[in-house]
Amino acid sequence: MKMKLRYWMLFGMLIVTVVPRLVYEVPGLVDRYLLHPSQAEQRQAGMDGLVEEASKSGMAQWENPEWRSVVEKQASSLHLGIIVNDASGRERFRFMPEGSNYVEFRQIVFAEKGQLQGSMFLYGPKAGNGWGVVLSIIAAAGVIVFIGLKIGRVVVKPLEAASAAARRIAGGDLDFELPTSTVAEVIDVRNAFHAMRNELQDSLIRQSRLEEERRFFISAIAHDLRTPIFTLRGFLQRIEKSMHGSPQKLPHYLEICRQKAEQLNRLVSDLSSYTVTDSLDLSMRRERMELNRLLADLVAEYAPIAKEKKIDLRFNASPEAIALHADPHLIHRAIGNLMDNALRYTPANGKVTIHCSTRENKALFSIEDTGPGISAKEEARIFEPFYRSDESRNPEYGGTGLGLTIARRIIRAHDGELAVHRDTSDEGAVFAGWLPLASVLK
Repeated sequence: MKMKLRYWMLFGMLIVTVVPRLVYEVPGLVDRYLLHPSQAEQRQAGMDGLVEEASKSGMAQWENPEWRSVVEKQASSLHLGIIVNDASGRERFRFMPEGSNYVEFRQIVFAEKGQLQGSMFLYGPKAGNGWGVVLSIIAAAGVIVFIGLKIGRVVVKPLEAASAAARRIAGGDLDFELPTSTVAEVIDVRNAFHAMRNELQDSLIRQSRLEEERRFFISAIAHDLRTPIFTLRGFLQRIEKSMHGSPQKLPHYLEICRQKAEQLNRLVSDLSSYTVTDSLDLSMRRERMELNRLLADLVAEYAPIAKEKKIDLRFNASPEAIALHADPHLIHRAIGNLMDNALRYTPANGKVTIHCSTRENKALFSIEDTGPGISAKEEARIFEPFYRSDESRNPEYGGTGLGLTIARRIIRAHDGELAVHRDTSDEGAVFAGWLPLASVLK
């Protein structure tokens, strides 16, 4: 049961106040109602009879010695003290047994025809409850010990554990577990510490992954830039020699240098785009755009490259307009990367087909090629940064392994998804994705 600390304090004070008092009354109640119930009843009956007889007799009877003797005997047997005063307050009769501490517990008034005649006071022995005192002290001590242990378990112990956990966190140790409690404030502190621990653990894991990716990023950049730069430097030296020795080779060397320069430009462009995709939410500029038109422009843009490689490039447009609320430049970049990837891996006389349609508030698109295909092993890692299949390591392709990673990041930043599927014939690959229609994004 969860309860706030202030209620715990009130509950404890109530127990400390009530329990000892209740325990104090227990011995008297046990004696009266369990051990000697007949004595209590006889005493009460005798006292009621005495009061009734005294009320009928009036004040004059108290002057009668015989009456007073009878009352004294009866009071003595009942262990009662009696004091009778007249109307003026003067004492007319007094009987108080010696050796006992008597206290007043009842008063009877005598009246006749509306006139006060006198009054009678009854005294009984003061109850001595030694066992009650002892038991109440024991009960009070037990209650205090119980409350102390309870507070220690549900308040002090969790707070001490939280203090120790704070020191462990400061030392970089996040392996701790705080004890449970039934106090609401302590539970809140415990939950806050566990949430902080989990967040710090996740942060350290993310930091470790980012650091690992950073080291891999730097090594990949060095590896990808080293080869074309080395080749470019070598052919520049050959060009310098050919200008004096064999000028007929100069055009060939210049063409190779141009290709390597383009490869370097593509590498730098991919690396720049990859770093930008980490902050797409800040750089994205959404606007209303039409997907059919963007795909048609991309097909027209890549048509010369397809023609040069003798690749049949086709576009199956959707019969209806597909409106998106997206960043046209980024979508152009993402699907352009997919088309560039398909054209680079598709051999001469192959085919690349782009499809576009809608279904359930989604704009669907796919790029199919007839290239070498993707193995099951490659399919699981194809979107990882810097991952390249064995085919892509060929200098003819010259990729960084970032194009597909960039494409997926852009599509996901637009609340869509991108995946790859192997062709059933094991020839070619299909990159399929979807984006929410403009009507879905308010």
